[in-house]
Amino acid sequence: MESTFSSPAEAALQREAGDPALLTPLADLDRVYELERVIGFVRDVGCQRVALQFPDQLLGDSGAVAARLEEATGSKMFILGDTAYGSCCVDVLGAEQAGAQALVHFGPACLSPPARPLPVAFVFGQRSVALELCAQAFEAQNPDPTAPVVLLSEPACAHALETLATLLRPRYKDLLISSPALPLPVGSPRPVPEPLERFGRHFPLALGRCLEEYGAFYVGGSEASSDPELDPDLSRLLLGWAPGRPFSSCCPDTGQTQDESARAGRLRARRRYLVEKARDAHVIGLLAGTLGVAQHREALAHLRNLTKSAGKRSYVLALGRPTPAKLANFPEMDVFVLLACPLGALAPQLSSGFFQPILAPCELEAACNPAWPPPGLAPHLTHYADLLPGSPFHVPLPPPESELWDTPDVSLISGELRPPPAWHLSNDPGCSALTPRPQLELAESSPAASFLSSRSWQGLEPRLGQTPVTEAVSGRRGIAIAYEDEGSS
Repeated sequence: MESTFSSPAEAALQREAGDPALLTPLADLDRVYELERVIGFVRDVGCQRVALQFPDQLLGDSGAVAARLEEATGSKMFILGDTAYGSCCVDVLGAEQAGAQALVHFGPACLSPPARPLPVAFVFGQRSVALELCAQAFEAQNPDPTAPVVLLSEPACAHALETLATLLRPRYKDLLISSPALPLPVGSPRPVPEPLERFGRHFPLALGRCLEEYGAFYVGGSEASSDPELDPDLSRLLLGWAPGRPFSSCCPDTGQTQDESARAGRLRARRRYLVEKARDAHVIGLLAGTLGVAQHREALAHLRNLTKSAGKRSYVLALGRPTPAKLANFPEMDVFVLLACPLGALAPQLSSGFFQPILAPCELEAACNPAWPPPGLAPHLTHYADLLPGSPFHVPLPPPESELWDTPDVSLISGELRPPPAWHLSNDPGCSALTPRPQLELAESSPAASFLSSRSWQGLEPRLGQTPVTEAVSGRRGIAIAYEDEGSS
């Protein structure tokens, strides 16, 4: 319990302050961080103040990278290290506070469009890939040379996919190469035909083909990873990929492969469990997990309207990065829904320690929208923008008079029959949404009031006129850990 909610006092006393050590040798900085391309970006934009955003694991190199860029461009560099939500999103708010005119994002990125226009360059890094070992692993996993397969990778290995495809194309004819969906520079024309954009990647599909026809071969991850299921990028791909198609991953260092079908099945089963938990919930906490991604205000309004239509009470909470200690302060919430980028929405779901489950917006949509397709037919949408009007995946709520609201529904967790929404019952003149109290008073029934009445301690009770008036007396002196009348132990 101590490791979940707090750290030992000795840890703060023994912690050493100071700059983190350099992680990359100086001779390799230009190659790892693609400084030549970054210098060209700064000169093309012509800005004098540039923000450099680093994730926590790369902050050791930030000082050397900033010094090298300042020397080469003459522009002032500002290091953004402590992001309010997730390091994968572009921190436009931090860049604005520094007065930066452009931003360079280093490390893994979700590639979500920022809420405000800002010139951005992404540097994923270039991880070394054992091409020969990966090619042999691909041939072992895909013995049929006519089967359609997509080459996927983590962002740091994307530079090696074209070379890997060159080794495979003499035998495999139906091979598709994905690429990161980088934003186009300002004023650049859109390519024609425009490639399919899914999972933060571009897929150059031929005319008449669809992504559901292809299997997947993912290059990324590590054998030394303690829990590979904690990788949100791979989890996003496994959840959204067609269930009937093969999906395998390959370690870029050793070429060792793994069939991901079992892991994908576990992730989908957990998603269905979370949907059932959301359907049973009465009070839902909407966690604002981003302020810098486009359309986050529209998505928050959509989720509030969704919960209201389903007869549930929702509360909006702005807590920064969700932690078990923060969310434990709201025990009246049945479930939480994290409104964040695709990678940020999956990261806390795959970790333990939370007392209540954390859902993605797609799970809440499936639980509260009776017009949503059943499991197996509905796609798993990883970005909340796909749920909004204007998206090809948007499913509008049925009208109030629709029979979908009256469809009998049984909880797969408790086995109880779920009642229709309260607003639908109130339209029936034969029923009432009022609950009688013991004092013969009437009050509107609400989940929050029901939770409060079930608690043994409900707060301070004034008891006006029920307690005798007494003179003030001296209270206890000292601090809570040792009052004067307690003596010494």
